[in-house]
Order: sequence, then C-alpha cells, then structure tokens
Amino acid sequence: MQERSIVERVETLERKVEALETLPDRVTAVELQLVQLRDEMRVEFSAIRTDLRGEIRTGDEETRQVLRGEIRAGDEETRRVLRDEIRAGDEETRRYMRVLHEEVIARLALIEESRRPRKKR
Repeated sequence: MQERSIVERVETLERKVEALETLPDRVTAVELQLVQLRDEMRVEFSAIRTDLRGEIRTGDEETRQVLRGEIRAGDEETRRVLRDEIRAGDEETRRYMRVLHEEVIARLALIEESRRPRKKR
C-alpha cells in the first residue's frame, strides 16, 4: 500500500474538518425541531385532555345508571360474602369455646377429685 503524500492527507483532513464545521448548525436545527415538536405535543395533549373531560362530563346518563347499578350489585355481593365469612368464623369460634369450656370443666373435676380425702380401709 502506498503512503499518501502530505498534501493528500492535508486535503482529506480539510474536507473532514469542513464537514465537522457544519455540525453545530445541524445540531441547532435538530434542537429547534425538538422544541417545536415538544410545544406541538403539549398543545395536542392539552386538547385531548379537554376533549376527554368534556366527554366524561356529558357522558350518557344511561351508562352512568348502568355503572351505578353494577357497583351497587357488586357492593351487595361483597356484603353477602363478608356476612357469610363472619358467620362461619363466629360458628367456629363458638365450637372452639365449647371445647375449651369442656376442657376446663374436666380439669376442675380432676382437681376436685385429687382434693377429696381417700377413705381408709
């Protein structure tokens, strides 16, 4: 491979530097485009938000009634399930209390038995 002359190398270097000199202007142009895009997006998102708020406020009354009914039905179902679970828990607690009560009675009977004097033969 032949070595290039110093003149060729300097010319190549000058072309590269000239290309690099255009970078700041290009970066500035891209920066301006990004700022414009950001401003446009902000305006559009704001418009969409405003439209959605309007639609929500003026939504169909029938849809609202249906949603309220579904919420109430869900609330009633939740209450029913909770009541059933509470009742089941109460019944289990009562059973456990009965078992403990019977154990206490049995222990008291044993204590009473051990305190009675034995009859001598």
